[in-house]
Amino acid sequence: MRIGIDMMGGDYAPQEAVKGVLQYLQSSSPVVPLTLIGDEQPVRSLFQDIPEILRFVHAPEIIGMNEHATRALKEKPESSIAKGFKLLAAGEIDAFVSAGNTGAMMVGTFYNIKSIEGVLRPTISTLMPQINGGYSLILDVGLNADCKAENLFQFAVLGSLYAQHILKIEDPRVALLNIGEEEGKGNLLAQAAYPLLKASPQIHFIGNIEGRDILTGKADVMVTEGFTGNVLLKMAESLYDVATHRGFGEDEYFQRFHYENYGGTPILGVSKPVIIGHGISGAAAFRNMIVLAQKMLESDLLSKMKASFVI
Repeated sequence: MRIGIDMMGGDYAPQEAVKGVLQYLQSSSPVVPLTLIGDEQPVRSLFQDIPEILRFVHAPEIIGMNEHATRALKEKPESSIAKGFKLLAAGEIDAFVSAGNTGAMMVGTFYNIKSIEGVLRPTISTLMPQINGGYSLILDVGLNADCKAENLFQFAVLGSLYAQHILKIEDPRVALLNIGEEEGKGNLLAQAAYPLLKASPQIHFIGNIEGRDILTGKADVMVTEGFTGNVLLKMAESLYDVATHRGFGEDEYFQRFHYENYGGTPILGVSKPVIIGHGISGAAAFRNMIVLAQKMLESDLLSKMKASFVI
């Protein structure tokens, strides 16, 4: 098991990426070997001592945060993102973590890493802190702005497996985000998705939930299309900033809206773990992205997802 890290991705790379690696290595839990991908000399110079568990792969080029994703990957084959995906596709690393150009990470994933057979569209998710102290998962949060009912059903299966094996929720309650609780409510997409979710033995479907239920712990997995999901994601991110501005940012509940607590989001539905972090990721975010990649590998989550889509 080896995790690859893009050391040049993000606004504060490579300094914060190195700090995150050090925080991970100093944790009390068992650690796994890491491959650090980036401009080797500047990255090495930030370490006082280099543990044997680290391996360096030189990648002198950097894809900027505002560069055109497809063009940049084609024109910069020696970039940390391009090399990371080459290593992942070749099996030299088992998971890839980056806080770099989101578009390049998406394009790199779809060009280099196969989707799980049977998955129509991969998805991305985010955690929503619940008032009872737990977390719920909401997906999709931006990868698929327009969806069909079959997509929402598959998001529910992927999200349920993630909640079960990563969040350790034994029997995740799955709900469809809607404008009313009653069956038959909503737009054409919601009306078409409801019977698919209701009929499936793969998930514990509890019906529709409304916007007021998102933070109350009513469901463990909340399913929607990426347009609505992304609006909710950005609103949730703003809650921490609003709380801080109003003088109660240290409140335990609002602290859990800080993006660094989660590090990044995995692309669910592809055959290998790819985790995308926020462009302004600091050390804690990098550490948490590495921890998440490790959990995905140790739980064998991808094999469980593949088994769920066997025809």
